[in-house]
Amino acid sequence: MWEVVIGLEIHAQLATESKIFSGASTAYGAAPNTQACAVDLGLPGVLPVLNKEVVRMAASFGLAIGANVSRRSVFARKNYFYPDLPKGYQISQFELPIVERGNIDIELEDGAIKSIGVTRAHLEEDAGKSLHEDFQGMTGIDLNRAGTPLLEIVSEPDMRSAKEAVAYMKKIHSLVTYLGICDGNMQEGSFRCDANVSVRPQGQQEFGTRAELKNINSFRFVERAINIEVERQIDIIEGGGEIVQETRLYDADKNETRSMRSKEEANDYRYFPDPDLLPVELTDAYLRGIEATLPELPEQKKARFITDYSLKQGDADVLTASRALADFFESLVEASGDAKLAANWVIGSVASMLNKENLDITDSKISAEQLGGLLQRVIDNTISGKIAKDVFEAMWQGEGSADAIIESRGLKQITDSGAIEKIIDDIIAANPDQVEQFRAGKDKVLGFFVGQVMKASAGKANPGQVNQLLKQKLAP
Repeated sequence: MWEVVIGLEIHAQLATESKIFSGASTAYGAAPNTQACAVDLGLPGVLPVLNKEVVRMAASFGLAIGANVSRRSVFARKNYFYPDLPKGYQISQFELPIVERGNIDIELEDGAIKSIGVTRAHLEEDAGKSLHEDFQGMTGIDLNRAGTPLLEIVSEPDMRSAKEAVAYMKKIHSLVTYLGICDGNMQEGSFRCDANVSVRPQGQQEFGTRAELKNINSFRFVERAINIEVERQIDIIEGGGEIVQETRLYDADKNETRSMRSKEEANDYRYFPDPDLLPVELTDAYLRGIEATLPELPEQKKARFITDYSLKQGDADVLTASRALADFFESLVEASGDAKLAANWVIGSVASMLNKENLDITDSKISAEQLGGLLQRVIDNTISGKIAKDVFEAMWQGEGSADAIIESRGLKQITDSGAIEKIIDDIIAANPDQVEQFRAGKDKVLGFFVGQVMKASAGKANPGQVNQLLKQKLAP
């Protein structure tokens, strides 16, 4: 039996407007090389100036995970040569990072809680990007990303399955977005990870030789990449071979990992303190000030949702998965006045439509306030829950407010007992066989009558009244 050992290095792009050591913009999507200034390009004579906002963001992360936020941290030069690194070195932190020794709790599939150690989180600048397409066999370089601030979050090798790794990564993603220090956009590369994967015989204490899977930018790909790499390593060892320590790339199209470069030693970058940057020194008062401004974090919000809104644990988990989703839900509760109904709609119809169109909650075509107007019409019995689904779809397509759609389509629910009774009487008279079956004890036949009444009323009859009146009239 084999045991899998996994550690993740997560790169969270910090949500600052300017870069870590220059005033150049960090906005995504600009034309190549239009957002790289002299500092980012490493031109002679320029000096880096630290963006103080990145320090605050890194410190807030450290405080949120109960880590040690270093009172003194140092920037170092990490030397390597690659076309997208114009200076020939990357400014990072090595021996004295800003955050050390924290932990993240994840929930396992069986409901158990496991604590994953966070070794460190350090600040560094991103490199540029090499472009290999559309250049007739050559490589283009876009340095817009050079100098973008990153927080690299390094875990202990505490994870024992791909699912644990995904759970940990999701927890970090949720935390940095709640803190507002990263937008978490994985498609744009704002949140990505490297996975260090090895296997060892069950019970062995010594770690096996690891492979590092680089730059994975989706939760689904992280799970697939780790599982396929685990299979590869086990096949090699069981076939009598040896694992080589190396960096590998995950190919999502072929669902395989392939070698990028060997890596005999981890510390081959000749780090030394950057002579152009002073050590970062933080006071206790500064950290207390940051701690006082921390927002409500996911676990705190989940506990409050369960207490204040009487939500089930599973529903609270879903609704607090992202800060934007939690905010939408709370706004919907305020607009509708019914937490349980609001939760059902967010987890049901809203989530379904977002998934169908591959949208985030921040891109919802219906605001919480607009949806609240629809739910109020369900609560006051203007329309049934079934008709509300049709109104919701019309609202999503931009046909107007709930009230306007209900009015224009004539969807108001029939609550007049006399009108409903007339429909019921007609249907009972037309179906004597089913009446006898019901009176003979076949209770399921009631569903047939409910369906016939709803069909005859075009779905407008109040279901509660229909059930009550049918039982009265069908009684022997």
